[in-house]
Amino acid sequence: MKSVVVAAHQDPVSVSTNSRVVEAVLACQEKLPMACGGKGLCATCHVHVLEGADKLSPITPREKLALPMLAEQQPNSRLACQAKVLGDGVKISLPRVAYLDASSTLERLIGRRAEMPIVHPVHGRVLIAAGKIITRSRIQELAFVDVDIQEMQSRCQSIEKNSYSER
Repeated sequence: MKSVVVAAHQDPVSVSTNSRVVEAVLACQEKLPMACGGKGLCATCHVHVLEGADKLSPITPREKLALPMLAEQQPNSRLACQAKVLGDGVKISLPRVAYLDASSTLERLIGRRAEMPIVHPVHGRVLIAAGKIITRSRIQELAFVDVDIQEMQSRCQSIEKNSYSER
């Protein structure tokens, strides 16, 4: 067993060697969106590695494609669904962003300022910056998000079917 610390929590979480970082995050009962179901196709399980980057598996080819799309990308960024815990002493934090899962979720926030950046659930780009007022016209501009989410979900399902048929 290896220990992982999620910055918002004081106590380390124990995970099996070769467990994905996402398992440690979920063990802390943190919400971590995974639009692609943990296949490394989106950027919604983005974390920052504060300590112990050398105790994680190397960056995967999928991460190399997804990480540059992130609005909050830093040199210590990883995808929690791809990074595997190989040793003790890993400490991570979750970026302070809100993922938009449908344009309609913003309707109740019209007229208010975004408390944190609101980012696209598939590619992680900022849709509404922190401090900006959420307007009805901006929500209408974001209608494409719903289509993007549906497309991502269907892609994930086809990947699932292909991986099962290859076995």
